[in-house]
Amino acid sequence: KTQLIDYSDIDNLKITEIGSARYLHDGGWDASKRYFLVAANNSNKIAVIDAKDRTRTALIDVGKIPHLGDETIALIGTDPEKHPEHAWKVVQNLTGQGGGSL
Repeated sequence: KTQLIDYSDIDNLKITEIGSARYLHDGGWDASKRYFLVAANNSNKIAVIDAKDRTRTALIDVGKIPHLGDETIALIGTDPEKHPEHAWKVVQNLTGQGGGSL
């Protein structure tokens, strides 16, 4: 599960628990800073959390979760308003140079 904590009133914290995939590992914000995408290590999924609505938007099946040292790059559509047909889907896989090439 994912927990969102609203610290705007430190004496009355608002905690929202959102069901997501097991083994959450690491994540980051999309370009709009509304959606947080977090990899579910060993579940082969990426959970998308809507920080504004405080809900899980999607659970994306991405196959094997890539590691920073490998050559796999998955591009995920993150604009549900302008491009709903691509939202929360892997739209392209790229092959990079892999670890030790930077």
